[in-house]
Amino acid sequence: MTATNAEPQPQSQPQSHSQPKQGALARVALFGRMVKFEHTIFAMPFALAAAAIAARGHGLSLARLAGIVVAMAAARTAAMGFNRIADRRIDAANPRTAGRELPTGAISARAAWTLTLASAGVFVAAAAALGPLCLALSPVALALLFGYSFTKRFTFLCHLFLGLAIAAGPGGAWIAVRGDFAWPPGLLMIAVASWIGGFDILYALADRDFDRSAGLHSIPARFGVPAALAISALLHAITVAALLALAAVAHLGVPYLAGVTITAALLVYEHAIVRPSDLSRLGVAFFNLNGYVSVVFFLATLVDVIARH
Repeated sequence: MTATNAEPQPQSQPQSHSQPKQGALARVALFGRMVKFEHTIFAMPFALAAAAIAARGHGLSLARLAGIVVAMAAARTAAMGFNRIADRRIDAANPRTAGRELPTGAISARAAWTLTLASAGVFVAAAAALGPLCLALSPVALALLFGYSFTKRFTFLCHLFLGLAIAAGPGGAWIAVRGDFAWPPGLLMIAVASWIGGFDILYALADRDFDRSAGLHSIPARFGVPAALAISALLHAITVAALLALAAVAHLGVPYLAGVTITAALLVYEHAIVRPSDLSRLGVAFFNLNGYVSVVFFLATLVDVIARH
C-alpha cells in the first residue's frame, strides 16, 4: 500500500473518496471479529427450525421471519459484546485470548458498550414488533445472555447456563409465530441447551490450566479432561434424545429423522476426534462440526415441514 500511495496517481481524487469507505468496512469487520458474528450460525438455524415447525397451520410472513432473524442476531451481538467487556481483564491475562480486540485496544470499552447497548435496543425493538409476549420476555432473555458472562466466576455449571441462555432462541421464535408455548419448543430448548453446553465444555478444555490458576470455574478445570469429555458426551446424548422425542411430539417424518441421524453421527465424530491424549483437533470439533450440526438440522426440519404441508 505504501508503494502504491507513493506513485503519482492521476485519479487520486476518486481514491481519496474511497478511503473512508474502506476504513468503515474495516471497522465493521473489526467489530464483527470481536463478537464472532459468524458464530451466529450455531444458534440461528435452531430458532428458524422452531419457527418452521410453529408455522404449520399458522403461516409465517416474511416480515415476521425477518423480525426473528433480526432479534436473534441482535441478541447474540449484545451478549457477545457484553461478554467481551466483562471478560476484558481475564482475556488480557490469558495467552490464548490476549490478542482479542479489547485487551489490545483495537476497540475501546466505550465503543464496545455502544455496540452492546445498541444491539440490545434493536433486540427489544424487534421483540416488540413480534408481539407483546416477546416484548415482555425480552428483559428475561437479556438477563440470561448477560448473566452468563459472570457464571464462570462462581460455578463450574457455567456451560449449562450458556446453553440455557442460547436455548431461549428457539423458544422465542416459537412464541413469535404462535404467541404461546408448548412441548415442541420445550424439547427443542432442551436439545439446544444440552448441545451448546456439551460443546462449550469441549471449548473450555483449552483453558483448563489458565482457569485453575485464575480461580475461574469450568467442568474441565474442576474434573479434568477425561471426565469433561464424558460429561460432554452425555449432554450430546441428551440432545439426540430430545430431538427424537420432538419427532413424535411434533409429528415430524422421515426427512427430519434423517437430519437427526446425521446430527447424531456428526456429534459422535466430534467426540471421536477429541481424546484425552489428543486435543489438537478442538478447533475442528468446535467450529466446523457444530456449524454442520445446526445447518443440517435446520435443512432437514425445513424439508420435512414443506413436504408435509
